[in-house]
Amino acid sequence: MNTKAFIFDLDGVIVDTAKYHYLAWRELANQLGFDFTEEQNEQLKGVSRVRSLEILLGIGKIELEEEVKIKLLHEKNEQYLTYIAKMDHTEILPGIHDLLNYLKKNGIPFSLGSASKNARLILKTLNLMELFDAVVDGNDVSTAKPDPEVFLIAAQKLGFLPQDCIVVEDAKAGVQAANSAGMLSIGIGDEKVLSEADFTLKSTSELTIDFAQKLLK
Repeated sequence: MNTKAFIFDLDGVIVDTAKYHYLAWRELANQLGFDFTEEQNEQLKGVSRVRSLEILLGIGKIELEEEVKIKLLHEKNEQYLTYIAKMDHTEILPGIHDLLNYLKKNGIPFSLGSASKNARLILKTLNLMELFDAVVDGNDVSTAKPDPEVFLIAAQKLGFLPQDCIVVEDAKAGVQAANSAGMLSIGIGDEKVLSEADFTLKSTSELTIDFAQKLLK
């Protein structure tokens, strides 16, 4: 019997929706009268939508009433969804499809553990929804990463203890959340940024079936 389970973040791990978030935030910034660079966008990685808006407004040195903020969040999300609707399977990151199919075929359970409130929509658009044993997204949690809540709920849904879960993340806050939950953390991206991860890989193409087998042992 298999004794381990995987939990995958969405953005930057399954698919690169970060670029669409960036475009939508940049359009919002331009609408408010300032520019928003890709470098500044790094501050929004793995952060909730509300907190992202606060950071954006801080960059533009803009203060707004609460109801205006709610309206802007809605506008940003609508813009983001128009991008998402055009996505297809070619946007699944390298190696991910093979790995998910391998895990499924070998009865190794896996869940999504994402801050995105659009996670289910994205998985359905990419025809990946039916592969996952569980999905935990921004609609299921009350606290954002680095709080471990999202991963603890995912472990519970899979029926596994936290210490028997392997988390794949691309954001520092996500790695911290996995570590706080007592799970094994795999960071995808810059080793300096993800220095707290148990393992770091440059990209998802290094997340091979061979590597997964070693982790499962």
